This record gives sequence, C-alpha cells and structure tokens, in this order.
Amino acid sequence: METRRLRAVLAVAEHGHFGRAATALGVGQPRISRLVREAEDELGVALFERDTRTVVLTAAGTAYVDEAGPALVRLDAAAERARAVGRGDAGAVTVGTVGSALTPPLPRLLRTFRERCPAVTCSIAELTTTEQVERLRAGTLDVGFLRPPLPAPAADELTLLTVLREPLVSVLPPGHRLAARTRIPIAALADDPFVRNPRRLGPGLHETITSLCRAAGFLPRTVQEATDMQTVLGLVAAGYGVAVVPRSSASGCPDGVGRVELTAGPTIELALAHVEPITSPAAARLVALARDLDTSRDRLLRNPGPARSPSPVRRRRPPRW
Repeated sequence: METRRLRAVLAVAEHGHFGRAATALGVGQPRISRLVREAEDELGVALFERDTRTVVLTAAGTAYVDEAGPALVRLDAAAERARAVGRGDAGAVTVGTVGSALTPPLPRLLRTFRERCPAVTCSIAELTTTEQVERLRAGTLDVGFLRPPLPAPAADELTLLTVLREPLVSVLPPGHRLAARTRIPIAALADDPFVRNPRRLGPGLHETITSLCRAAGFLPRTVQEATDMQTVLGLVAAGYGVAVVPRSSASGCPDGVGRVELTAGPTIELALAHVEPITSPAAARLVALARDLDTSRDRLLRNPGPARSPSPVRRRRPPRW
C-alpha cells in the first residue's frame, strides 16, 4: 500500500473526522476521502463506519491501524536514517593513524568531527604508515593519518592532505653529553648508536632521517628497532641510544630523556590519506572538515581553543506524501 493512503487512514483514525484529518495533513478533505476509499478497495474490507457526524473504525480497521501505525513509524525512521547516512551525518568511518599523530592536530580534528556529526561512529586504529597504505588500497580503511613520502605505486593511488608540518628533534638518554644543549647539529650524533623504527613500517620518516644524516656525512648506526614511537622513547630512556623523532612525538618523553632541537633540520609532514573517489559520505565529511580546518591551520594547531560551531544548514522538509 502507498504510504499516502496509510497516512490518510491513520490520520482519520486518530482524529475521528475527515475534515480534521485533512487539516492535520495539510491537504483537502476530498483527497483524504479518496485515499481512504483507495485503501479500502485495495484491502477489500471497510476500515471505517461512516455517518453524517462520526467516523468509527471497524474491527478490520482497528486491526489494520494497530499494525500499520508502528510500521509507519519504522518506515519514517528508516527514511530519515537513509537521508542522514547519505549526507554523512550518520554511519561509520574507519580511521588509521600512526602513533605519533595522536597529538595535535588529530585529537582536535576528531573532537570537532564528533561535535558536528555525533551520530557517526568513528573507529580509530593505530597502524604504521605501511599498514595504512595496504588497508587504504584494499578498501578496509576510509582515511589514514600517516607520514609521507609514500613509495610507488601508493604515491600515485592515494590523495594526501597535509595537516601538520613539524621539525625533527633529537631525544637523548639520561646523562648524555649533549643533553644540556638547546640546539645541536645532527652531525654531533654521528658516533652515537641509534634507536629507530624499521624502514618497512614507516619508509617516509625513516628515509628523511637517513637523508638528514647522510647530508651531515654519516649513516646512523642502528642498534635497536622498535615498531612504535613510545617504545623508541622507552629504549632511549633505557640507554640503548639516541633517536630522531617528530617534535610532537618527543612531547611524550619519559623522565630523564633529553629533548634537543636540531639546527638546520628538515620538517616532517603528517598527512591525511584517502582513495578517490570517497565512497563513504561520513568519510567525505571528515576529509572536508580537515580541508576546511587547514585553511585556518594556525588556529587549529597553535591555539587549541573552542571548536568552531557549525554553520546552520537549512534542509528541506521531507514531503508528507
């Protein structure tokens, strides 16, 4: 049965009057009468007993309304849910992130996204850059926050939006000879053992550090590898060696670990990566928000004040019929 007929029947049952039902639905009374007749013809039973003054449900009408009312509520809910998912206001988005991105700007971006799209379920997975690339290409990850540059062919297959540029800094074990300095050249670490992430898990950051050392006339002597940044810092604290990490990662150094700026050091990027076209409306909303916040990056990265309220959006009311 058409939902127009169903709504007409339910309105007449609720108001007990064709005229009042027509007023409630914002249509003329003749249309309500016609829709009710069509419903009765389709069902093959009378739904109402009518006289000049009253309209009363028949037994068949009562049975029909008891079942049809909840069904219409569910149908309306399904329609609104579909519209919300299509707009990106509901649904789910899977986000990958390297461990060093769990500092600004990612938390602020995700907080703003949750404020603007509270009905979207956002699942976060801490993954290496290599793992994110594999899952983005396989379609099991919507967006990823990773460290470029990326190896081919991923560099050509993924779209990148830079969300943070930051310098590399050195982290030194307790009692290191250079720990009291404020800035050092990378060449000052040429004789030190290094703790690093494996290249296969984060080729962009690994190659950037290697190139920085090579330009200073040496190659880092790696004595220990670790798969996540917190383990790298822990091993430095344990005295295994020195490390070069993004500044945001060094903010979580254990007690006793020295953090010293590098002179003439390059910057490292954090980028939001996704595949084009984006098939998830919710993921598209997240990417659009990151791009919008990128236009006011100083506010986002350096002034973590209240998130900007979303502009009011006028939406067309869905037709009653």
